[in-house]
Amino acid sequence: MAADTLFHRITDYANRADPYPLYAELREAGVARQEDGSYLVGTYHAIEALLHDPRISSDRRKRTVPDETAEEGLPPAFIGLDDPEHHRLRALAMRSFGPPHTPDRIDGMHDEITRIVKDLIGSFRGEERIDVVDDFAYPLPVTVICRLLGVPIEDEPRFREWSDAIVAGIDPTPGEDPTERPRAAAEARKAMGLYLGELAEKRRTHPSDDMLSAFVGGDSSEGQLTPLEIMTTSVLLLIAGHETTVNLISNGILTLLRHPDELARLRAEPALMPHAVEELLRYEPPVQMLPQRTPLADIEVAGVTIPQGAPLILLLASGNRDPLRFPDPDRFDPTRDDHQHLGFGSGIHSCFGAPLARLEAQIALNELIQYLDHPRLVEDPPPYRRSPVLRGPRHLLVESG
Repeated sequence: MAADTLFHRITDYANRADPYPLYAELREAGVARQEDGSYLVGTYHAIEALLHDPRISSDRRKRTVPDETAEEGLPPAFIGLDDPEHHRLRALAMRSFGPPHTPDRIDGMHDEITRIVKDLIGSFRGEERIDVVDDFAYPLPVTVICRLLGVPIEDEPRFREWSDAIVAGIDPTPGEDPTERPRAAAEARKAMGLYLGELAEKRRTHPSDDMLSAFVGGDSSEGQLTPLEIMTTSVLLLIAGHETTVNLISNGILTLLRHPDELARLRAEPALMPHAVEELLRYEPPVQMLPQRTPLADIEVAGVTIPQGAPLILLLASGNRDPLRFPDPDRFDPTRDDHQHLGFGSGIHSCFGAPLARLEAQIALNELIQYLDHPRLVEDPPPYRRSPVLRGPRHLLVESG
């Protein structure tokens, strides 16, 4: 088929279970201009170079296709901004999340995450069949990120509804309600932001040991987030903090069940799990593509000139399977030592929450595979979520015993 239809085919739900042959076709094509004027890039080294190129913008205000819903929701979070705005907001958020100001925030959650994981496993102990997504992979990260931010867990169901709408809004599938979906996402993002903003204001007078309290208090010598910036940053952390981890854990269990020898090896050698999680981030990354980049100048990639302003889509999952970068890239190898994958992106926009996602996935996968007795998939491939960007199973039924 023609390379200029690749994006239609990649985003076609019929190919959600296995988009990798299409990614191989993209790498063969080099850079693929699409019928709508956008450009796809799928080779590792080209993606890596573009992620570090200051001429590539992440700012939605610089897109040539107007965002008609921009005024309906919140301003963009730092993930959708360029430096210096991006750097200022990311640095202020990081101050309460990791080194150098809060070096123990993530490591200090190890015991609590382990307890949450064991409680979840205890809730389905004795069941012959579980849904790994609904019973385990979803409730774990949403509970963790709510604890981290200081959100009452009883409000969690509201976040699932908002989160589903926001994730649907970044689905770039052509031809499907191109206006309504982003509008619903903007409304959900605004509602979530107002909720978190009100919660943060309460923390001014009743602070706790959580990130919302840190956002509104603490040392202001390096600047402070404004109330509106607290809303946009908190929404970003809550969405990014659980959506990608749900898929990392679900894709991880699915991959291990498809590779029973490796699963048995990891049960016998739990110390290999950090390597296995890195390999899962390469082999089945939860974030498949970055669909929202804009060149600020004409840029040549692999002999093709991508014009200034053309929509640019970077296929991270394709780069992770590039045979020019990774030997035998379609083989899942938990002992692979090369961890320079694109699973968390690269450059100034590399994943802010990567240390937390790694820790959650390592604990969750280790505990679950130790618990499952002779597990088997009920359905393979399982039903997938709609999004081609945040790709993972919608349900993952597993029987054991």
